[in-house]
Amino acid sequence: MKTYVSEFFNLVKNAEVEIYNEFSLQHELGIFLRQQLPDSVVQFERNISYFGFDKSAFFKKELDICVLSETRELLVAIELKFPRNGQYPEQMFSFCKDLVFLEQLKKAGVQSAYLVIVVDDPLFYSGLSNGIYSFFRSDRCLTGTVCKPTGSKDVLLNIEGEYQLKWQPIAKNIAFAIIEADIVDIAK
Repeated sequence: MKTYVSEFFNLVKNAEVEIYNEFSLQHELGIFLRQQLPDSVVQFERNISYFGFDKSAFFKKELDICVLSETRELLVAIELKFPRNGQYPEQMFSFCKDLVFLEQLKKAGVQSAYLVIVVDDPLFYSGLSNGIYSFFRSDRCLTGTVCKPTGSKDVLLNIEGEYQLKWQPIAKNIAFAIIEADIVDIAK
């Protein structure tokens, strides 16, 4: 899936596909995946209860993009983020929430789960590297407990896997990162 996403962003980079907000990203990537995966079903905004999951056990209720087998088995879950209005620490925390949701799906048996982030503001990937910023602006591994950075700081997230964000340039000030969610196998 990472290869397909990279190919998609090459099309964006070459101005063959235009994305300008999260909605356009969702639909253009979904259309691209339909073309690349003709034996699969690509759907948008699918409620997780469709797959037999108990919604109350999950952080979120819907998937941005899902890739299904012909028999409607969930093969790939994709969450997307394309923040457009600053709010850097809150948006970064939102990235972390999606990652926790994807880890939950992996624990529930989903084969593959990805978080795709697109930003058009360098302050998401450069600048001071303290607190939550360090996960997105430096080489610090995204893992462990992450505290809500603003407002009531009583919300904590526990990220079980270890993720290294690698920002890849698309165009001036625009970059993307893709994270494959994984869960720690305690038996190892």
